[in-house]
Amino acid sequence: MAISTSASLSLYHLLDPEVLADPYPLYERMRTEDPVHWDPYLHAWVVTRYADVIKVLQVFSADRTPSPEKLAALGMEQLGPIARVMVRQMLFMDPPDHTRVRRLAANVFTPRRVDGLRVRIQEITDSLIDSVFAAGEMDVMEAIANPLPAIVTAEMFGMPSDDHRMLKGWSQDFAEMLGNFQHNPGRTPRVLAAVDSMSAYFGDAVRRQATHPTEGLINALASAEVEGDRLSDEEVVANIIVTMVGGQETTTNLIGNGLLSLLRHPEELQRLRENPALMPSAVEELLRYESPSQHTARLAPTDVELGGQEIRQRDAVIAVMGAANRDPARFLDPDRLDLARTDNRHVAFGWASHFCFGAPLARIEGHIVLETMLRRLPEIHHASEAINWRPNLGLRGLTALRVGWRR
Repeated sequence: MAISTSASLSLYHLLDPEVLADPYPLYERMRTEDPVHWDPYLHAWVVTRYADVIKVLQVFSADRTPSPEKLAALGMEQLGPIARVMVRQMLFMDPPDHTRVRRLAANVFTPRRVDGLRVRIQEITDSLIDSVFAAGEMDVMEAIANPLPAIVTAEMFGMPSDDHRMLKGWSQDFAEMLGNFQHNPGRTPRVLAAVDSMSAYFGDAVRRQATHPTEGLINALASAEVEGDRLSDEEVVANIIVTMVGGQETTTNLIGNGLLSLLRHPEELQRLRENPALMPSAVEELLRYESPSQHTARLAPTDVELGGQEIRQRDAVIAVMGAANRDPARFLDPDRLDLARTDNRHVAFGWASHFCFGAPLARIEGHIVLETMLRRLPEIHHASEAINWRPNLGLRGLTALRVGWRR
């Protein structure tokens, strides 16, 4: 198959605010016209069909972070501190390293531990709504979607909940690197500062566990052992960072994107009000419809054919989950929001061994927050027509969402 390099199909267009606000027409064109597209601007293949995205997530390499030594050889030694953390994160590992780290982490991050947070998540949600209820209006992102996952994360780790604003700031700065595929030198100082601060903060916490152990995920990870194998302090810190960032940003985006989708589809909103039992399937549909994570990168493990194109070993491949989740070959009427959709195996949380570690917690938080807002805020509606999407091309979310309700 001939390689198309049409500039009109480049993911680079996500830099256009209008395309970022609604990327799905671009995704549809890519799926239809060139589903395995060579993007010369990104120097990467871009994959948009569901079946192809699944294959990339299953078998392509996640080990894509350059070592500090390689960065230094390229004259980018200032990025070394970032690389030293990322090469230890399970998100950027292949087996057997990924298998080892994830096995140890899974021994800690159990379904029982996550499910046990339900009562506390409800208490935090009610408290945040209590603080704004009398006003009759709020910015959902500022009042709930940003603070709630940060507070839950701090408490889950065993850190002071008052640190949640600091943790959220670091998370947002680190996420700007994870979610954007273009190199932006102006962003580097903030990312470096966030990595340095997080490494010091969580490093101190890990060292304290040796003499003053506390309840929480940090102590559990630091002491986790499977067949005599344990994580080093550096591995604990690196994977606490990626768990914190992934959990916060995914959940923040799920809450904001989910509520916006409901407000834009009042008939589905009313359907959910009348049948609250739909909430579990509604959360899955909201994840599919406006995926909090839109794309991720992999490297070809060998020379491989995909969608009629020959991809060379170590070529970069961008799997667009947001496009796969709207693929009509997999989902009936994919551009329609259907809160009762049953056949809904979306890829919003990835696939296979790299399936998002924090997905169960994100689902619980999304369920509780959306259910509570619909129950406690009568006639919730847009209080401003302005919809501002954060300038993060991969982690899709809002900077603000003003709503009002009948007091």
